[in-house]
Amino acid sequence: MGTFGRTASTGRAATIVEVAALAGVSPGTASKALNGRGTLRPETRQRVQEAAEQLGFVANATARSLQSGRTYTVGMITTDSIGRFSIPLLIGAEDALGAGQVSVFLCDARDDPIREQYYLRTLLSRQVDGIIVTGRRTQARAPIGAGLPVPVVYAFISSTDPRDCSVVPDEADGARRAVEHLLTVGRRRIAHVTGPEHHHSATVRAAATVRTLAAAGLELVAPVQFGEWSEAWGRQAAGILLSTGVDVDAVFCGSDQIARGLAEAVQGAGRRVPDDVALVGFDNWDVMVDGCRPALTSVDMDLEGIGRAAAELLLGAINGAPAPGRHTLPSRLIPRASTAV
Repeated sequence: MGTFGRTASTGRAATIVEVAALAGVSPGTASKALNGRGTLRPETRQRVQEAAEQLGFVANATARSLQSGRTYTVGMITTDSIGRFSIPLLIGAEDALGAGQVSVFLCDARDDPIREQYYLRTLLSRQVDGIIVTGRRTQARAPIGAGLPVPVVYAFISSTDPRDCSVVPDEADGARRAVEHLLTVGRRRIAHVTGPEHHHSATVRAAATVRTLAAAGLELVAPVQFGEWSEAWGRQAAGILLSTGVDVDAVFCGSDQIARGLAEAVQGAGRRVPDDVALVGFDNWDVMVDGCRPALTSVDMDLEGIGRAAAELLLGAINGAPAPGRHTLPSRLIPRASTAV
């Protein structure tokens, strides 16, 4: 079968026949179980996998590729150089791909179209079975290529071509959850501070905030404060809100960085969080939510879940069952001390 491993007792290569015998199945069934093929019962696959582990059996990747016509490798191209979004996505994708013993090549294009196309050609030359494209913004981008010989799935970002497969977070749903949480804890005089007005995420989250308040018969106590995705902007925005004398009892921030800076400035001005002003952030970035004092309530976009979903959709496309279109995953709210009075 062109596969090999080494038995613990003899040191020689274990064979698929020995794995099959130990599992009580035919060599063909054992091969299917280990290669993720066929329609086998879960208990059969588990029995074969346990037998392979007991014998120290390892599949030969070259023979496996020749047998299936696949390389069992997938490429991931990202523009997120610092890994803030791409690393959780990669972890989620590897969780899904690892079950099928598929390896991932991560390529950082650094927002450079020339570098991106170089990596695309490199991955295709390595005959990857498929490609996941991701980045640090949810805004739709042009397709990475036309007429590619392998399926492509866009994760976190989306493709402008509706025929492409994209998996994105429901940012509007996240903003709705944030505002409804503030309403649930009794806040009614709510402000919204977010990132640049030209940024897709900032506008989507702001619009959802206004809609959610309107559905409750309320409106923001001040116009949406657009600025930067930074702690410095959070501090500056807090100063603007406080200097105008706006009566505010809660602020929903478009990012955790903004919220952390705002929390620092609000408390520096003598306001208590959450007693006087409750705060909610967005992203659930552990560095920020844990570093904020008090710990920050935040919206989690489930980046690992997006990575898993993208990988599962890619595997489906590789196996002849593509699912084109835009697939949206809900966000979830993680309550912490910044909203608990």
